[in-house]
Amino acid sequence: MSAGRPALAVEVVTLFPDEVRAALGMGVVGRALERGLVTVGVDNPRRLATDVHGTVDDRPYGGGPGMVLKVEPLATVVEEAARRLPAGSPRIYLSAQGRRFDQAAARRLAAGPGFLLLAGRYEGVDERLLDEVIDEELSIGDYVLTGGELAALVVIDSVVRLVPGVLGAAESAEQESFGTATGLLDWPHYTRPDEWRGRPVPGVLQGGNHAAIRRWRLKQALGRTAERRPDLLAGRELSNEELKLLDEYREERES
Repeated sequence: MSAGRPALAVEVVTLFPDEVRAALGMGVVGRALERGLVTVGVDNPRRLATDVHGTVDDRPYGGGPGMVLKVEPLATVVEEAARRLPAGSPRIYLSAQGRRFDQAAARRLAAGPGFLLLAGRYEGVDERLLDEVIDEELSIGDYVLTGGELAALVVIDSVVRLVPGVLGAAESAEQESFGTATGLLDWPHYTRPDEWRGRPVPGVLQGGNHAAIRRWRLKQALGRTAERRPDLLAGRELSNEELKLLDEYREERES
């Protein structure tokens, strides 16, 4: 753990705790947990159910398909989990109606003391729960998932890797896609062999000229972003160097 910084504390409220626990034990997140850089608690509202089936949902008022998660058990478990977190830890519902989760949100959560994630299921949760005990809603994308567990794991993975000391190389988190303040996509990466199926590694990467390599990487990042995610450039003022590199990239692609 970084000197002077307590472990990032996370709580997940889910109807499928085993799914979450199994994924948390692997890779970067698993190693961060082992090293005490992060703690993750998992709680299940079904433990408060009053019938043998563990029912925590009911039919929606007004009719319609599906079931809605009930407010009472969820509110109790969310509030109990929140009390296990440091003060200032936001309570987040993972929802298609939420604000888009992005790298800026990941950095914000990584810089804080902790956070709680509520994973929804079925048709969603009683709106009163959101009004009373949830601070914000986040969405990981414009598509439908069976439940919020996968979304919770995406958020945890994205945030944990930004916690100081989690990644092996100090600059790794900053050099990958969206890792820097530029908000550009990543540049192409290559390793041995020097040539594969007639495709050589770009010569600039083999020359050892670090200034030329930096320039090439920035050019590729700008070009990829313009082609694949032009929305990321729409609100960003490019420097003179970046404008020149982007023009070079486009000319090279056209030729």
